[in-house]
Amino acid sequence: MRETTEALGGLAAGAAGDNTFTSTVFPVETLELAGRRESFVRGGRHLFPLLPRALEGIRTIGVIGWGSQAPAQALNLRESLAGTPIRVVVGLREGSPSWDAARRAGFTDADGTLGEMFDVIARSDLVLLLIADAAQAELYPRIFQALRPGATLGLSHGFLLGHLRNVGETWPPHVNVVGVCPKGMGPSVRRLYEQGRELNGAGINTSFAVEQDVDGRATDIALAWSVGLGAPYTFKTTLRSEYLSDIFGERAILLGAVWGIVESLYRHYLGRGYAPQEAFVHACESITGPIAAAISRGGLRAVYERLAPAERDEFERAYTAAYKVTWPLLVEIYDEVASGNELRSVVMATKRLAQYPMPPIEGSGMWKVGAEVRAARGRAGAEVHAFTAGTFLGTMMAQIDLLIARGHPYSEIANESVIEAVDSLLPYMHARGVAYMVDNCSTTARLGTRKWGPRFEALLAQIAYPAAQAQPADPALVAAFRDHPIHDVLAQLAAMRPPVDIAVR
Repeated sequence: MRETTEALGGLAAGAAGDNTFTSTVFPVETLELAGRRESFVRGGRHLFPLLPRALEGIRTIGVIGWGSQAPAQALNLRESLAGTPIRVVVGLREGSPSWDAARRAGFTDADGTLGEMFDVIARSDLVLLLIADAAQAELYPRIFQALRPGATLGLSHGFLLGHLRNVGETWPPHVNVVGVCPKGMGPSVRRLYEQGRELNGAGINTSFAVEQDVDGRATDIALAWSVGLGAPYTFKTTLRSEYLSDIFGERAILLGAVWGIVESLYRHYLGRGYAPQEAFVHACESITGPIAAAISRGGLRAVYERLAPAERDEFERAYTAAYKVTWPLLVEIYDEVASGNELRSVVMATKRLAQYPMPPIEGSGMWKVGAEVRAARGRAGAEVHAFTAGTFLGTMMAQIDLLIARGHPYSEIANESVIEAVDSLLPYMHARGVAYMVDNCSTTARLGTRKWGPRFEALLAQIAYPAAQAQPADPALVAAFRDHPIHDVLAQLAAMRPPVDIAVR
């Protein structure tokens, strides 16, 4: 616990600083999040007429790939840029099974909006590289060679930067390099954009980064890309900060940890005599339903405040036990990402997938029970269960504190630890189960979930839950939760959130 306490003591210093930017095209606003000034662009369809100006000189946007993000981004940008001379073209590997899917989405060889990936890269002014992370690691020399001088390379994830650092390589000097990173899986990016046709501003928020700016226009190009995707707001980050928080976050509370939490809680409740369906409701439905909804609208404290006074001791015991037990594991995951080890692991694992596919993630009996519970919704609703809420929020807050201690901006911390979880990912788990949530994400995320989720499950079941039953809550950790600056940060960001929830189809 000493390491945890020392880290908490340095939170303010870790998050201090200035994270502002300017734009010559888009209106930029600035707010203060827990003592740090951060700029952002508030999106919306009323800004679409500004896109040609921000993308001046760009006539072809090449969207490379057709995985989780690429279909959503290609379709959103094509719609946002309709009526302009800017064309969106999809580039795929020869022989890729995705050609038919791209054609069904309206990208065709006949009109030049679908082609071989390296040909598309060579003729594009803005190249959005959305192929799998391991494929980027393998193909980057050919990709860099194909880029035309003065083009802009766009990434929606910083994995390639981490890989280049691992192998001692750098970006080609003659191109802009920017990132626009949606805080949700590709299907969410598309679904909320479609909902935005009826409610201006609906979408998935993003962060953007300028890694290399050769012509002074990289910031406006990145912002145009983000606005064109339908982002309701766009904050600034760096590619390194993004990939550290993102790869870490998806292995932690966004995917891996929440899987481990619900699996361990289900067996915990069975051991306490609950019937299977009742155990699933308390372990899983409570998180994906009322807890997620309370956080989305009212922040983390809203969950605590919904509990009756008699339930708060149980919450506090679970919260402090989960926080203390998951903290060292979170430190381990972050360090594995920061050292490059986790990126190397993804590259190596991806090479094995043809021979050894990923095992199913819904193999335990609880998910058969979960299908029965979902079918019976409307007859038995879930409530905020104090022990479940304490476990979930204890793990989430440990992740928040670690990212603060490592110097990430508050906008990124809130998005990668809270907003993406409750507004983009958990709705998919609530609708169709954990496999539907996890396996709609990238290969990197799917691998990381399977690698680290069982670690959370074992630690919680073997250490945290017995401790929560045997020991009182830690008053210092409970007080730190009640007074944490993340509450004000989430309240400020919630005020910017469009009043629409994702409609999972």
